[in-house]
Amino acid sequence: MCNFAEILKIMFSKETYIRRRAELKALVGKGLIVLFGNNDSPANYPANAYAPMRQDSSFLYYFGQHRDGLVGVIDVDNDAEMLLGDDIDVEDIVWMGYTPSVAELAAEVGVGQWGPLSQLAAIVKGREVHFLPPYRHDTKIMIMDLLGIHPSQQKEAASLRLIKAVVKMRSTKEAQEISAIERACDVGYEMHTTAQRLIRPGVTERFVGGQVDGIARSLAQGVSFATIFSQHGEIMHGNPSDMPLLEGRLALCDAGCELDDYCSDNTRTMPVSGKFTQHQLEIYSIVEACHDYVLEVARPGVKYADVHFAVCRLMTDRLKELGLMKGDTEEAVRAGAHAMFLPHGLGHMMGMDVHDMEGLGQIYVGFDDETQPNLEQFGTNCLRMGRRLQEGFVVTDEPGIYFIPHLIDLWRKEGHCKEYLNFDLLDTYKDFGGIRIEDDLLITSDGCRFLGTKRIPYHPQELEEFMGVKS
Repeated sequence: MCNFAEILKIMFSKETYIRRRAELKALVGKGLIVLFGNNDSPANYPANAYAPMRQDSSFLYYFGQHRDGLVGVIDVDNDAEMLLGDDIDVEDIVWMGYTPSVAELAAEVGVGQWGPLSQLAAIVKGREVHFLPPYRHDTKIMIMDLLGIHPSQQKEAASLRLIKAVVKMRSTKEAQEISAIERACDVGYEMHTTAQRLIRPGVTERFVGGQVDGIARSLAQGVSFATIFSQHGEIMHGNPSDMPLLEGRLALCDAGCELDDYCSDNTRTMPVSGKFTQHQLEIYSIVEACHDYVLEVARPGVKYADVHFAVCRLMTDRLKELGLMKGDTEEAVRAGAHAMFLPHGLGHMMGMDVHDMEGLGQIYVGFDDETQPNLEQFGTNCLRMGRRLQEGFVVTDEPGIYFIPHLIDLWRKEGHCKEYLNFDLLDTYKDFGGIRIEDDLLITSDGCRFLGTKRIPYHPQELEEFMGVKS
């Protein structure tokens, strides 16, 4: 059971949730919408749960309540709404504290009907039921019991009409949502500047990563994803190890928090010694330029895939100046040679989820009927966001350059893109690591801007000065 005494209040006004559910009804058009809230998830035995409980984001978006064991029902055909869940008993209160009744929770978000969870089976019987793709096994079992659909078939059986309606609504952030993301970004500033102050030779990766996590737990609900902190920045998801930081290495920190139901996601790469070597600065300045270039080209109506490839062309041009790439830039990017250095997409949607709505299907979130993913080409197949940008979208801007020894060896052996890559020079970079710079980008009416009232240092001189070494 979650700690009832610490359950978060609803984030926005009752009218917000009423309006959202009304719009969802209009978009779905018919049938019964069932939105499953989450339950506690046991860590290693039932009474020892991961804490705090994380509510399902779409349930939160439309029903606003953080308590476990709830299901929201929207009857489109009969223009009715219901919140289902079981009231707690005195044994729960003794251990976990008091929480309002389901009736009170329903009233807080403008839902007129409520009842115990046992009513759900009768409500869905014989109806056209819309549900979202489940990602937790207990929800999958519940759907199987209710609808007779095996968990292995539920992703395909999920309602495409509901998926598209939810994506349409959650993609464009309201002003109050943007304010929440800004607050999360401000905590992200504290997380990353804490890391920048702590980094020095001899301190372990685990210690710095733990301090970063502590800031998120102290100032927010917690981290928005498992913190990445590593001297091996070429490993995309490098979790902190027990290794001490070494003089001359780069440390990459990719971390964010969740605050008021919304996320932040930033990345910085720092010299362990506090000062970049010339060798490091040459590569870092390319990533810096690519990161900042997005501010010039991202705006409503532009495909984010086009922004991605514009960054790839700039990166290729700059890598050619260093001799790491060669040949015609357009042809090199078309062939995917840049993916030697940037094997992922420029960014992803962000909001209530750090990879916002990814569980609904990336093909519906980051793409649409006009823009489809290229699943064949290495690197390009990892684009999470390609569709046209709209005012109110929040996306990440996270270019990087990585030197992955096994990838270098494989492409050299296969002769892949050999006309565009200088493998002899690449071999000398195998111990370099990787660099990524990431910020959260709001698409505005006429362009874009970074979110957060304070910018985490990333320009080389300001970063070195912040870390205590003057240029």
